[in-house]
Amino acid sequence: MTVVKKNKALDIIRCYDGPPVRIMEVCGTHTHEIFRQGIRQILPPQVTLISGPGCPVCVTPVGYVDEAIWLALEKGVTICTFGDLVRVPGSEMSLARARSKGAHIEIVYSPVDAYEYARDHQEEQTVFLSIGFETTTPASCLAVQKAQEDGLTNFSILTANKTMPQAYEALKGSADVFLYPGHVDAVMGTKHCEELVQEGISGVVTGFTAKELLTAFAVILAKFPAGKPFFKNCYPRVVTRDGSLLGQGMMNKFMEPCDTEWRGLGIIPLSGLQLREAYTDFDARKKYGVPKIKGRANPACHCGEVLQGKCRPSDCPIFGTGCTPEHPVGACMVSHEGACSAYYQYGGVLHE
Repeated sequence: MTVVKKNKALDIIRCYDGPPVRIMEVCGTHTHEIFRQGIRQILPPQVTLISGPGCPVCVTPVGYVDEAIWLALEKGVTICTFGDLVRVPGSEMSLARARSKGAHIEIVYSPVDAYEYARDHQEEQTVFLSIGFETTTPASCLAVQKAQEDGLTNFSILTANKTMPQAYEALKGSADVFLYPGHVDAVMGTKHCEELVQEGISGVVTGFTAKELLTAFAVILAKFPAGKPFFKNCYPRVVTRDGSLLGQGMMNKFMEPCDTEWRGLGIIPLSGLQLREAYTDFDARKKYGVPKIKGRANPACHCGEVLQGKCRPSDCPIFGTGCTPEHPVGACMVSHEGACSAYYQYGGVLHE
């Protein structure tokens, strides 16, 4: 690829006199880094940044939290989860509130940590809350593999794993250009992003440093005025066309596509991953007979609209007042990758 030097990138950005362009930061980490590094302040007025559905905690539906709480309180299992998910509100309560009612909640930093907890506490039935995109899904598969090799009967996972390509297609028209997530594409490669160009979808994959982000914006602003769909890999030191074949192999071996619900986007066909039939012993829904639970989101929360790019966090009437990181009403304010969290932390309402 043609490398855009930092100073040249700044010149392109500052001198942009082209048409208005809407850029969706699919990745929540991009949203936070763009704020943190002050990049919003140097973008021209023609650029509108839109936060997308690239925060796994944020797109996990309310009903999933309810399932986890049911497992903890009704079945008495130990729930192992990433810390962000503990404070996400369910229909009636969060996992944090369930813990005050006797639920056993363990914070882990990876799926393998949950497997190790189950191995070391075989008197406890342990369920790992497996959320995330292609970045973390291979690690969930690895945890299942290790549990199977050890003959563990007290370990299972509650899947809410999602894949990004179908979300891009569902969001077609929500933005002019996607800023693709570098972590996901490091695993999955760029082939699908290249194919989306044929459907009229433009995008750039980039990393998280100031230089990488500025390069990505410069490429977008250089190419967009031509009016033709495009794709560019601005993260070649990490992202390749084929991605991680080992990671993809783990997912293909243990999991298969399924329809799944995204907060704000509804059911997106074949955008989820569930354990294959050969690994149903590790499927918490089947193991414990989890009932169908239709979650009820707080009607005051606008997370769904934020995740679709239909509104900014600061447009929500309870943003920063009824909903804060200390007392979150929606998942986007809880997660460290959430758009509402970024706007609150970095004063996004002041930069719009």
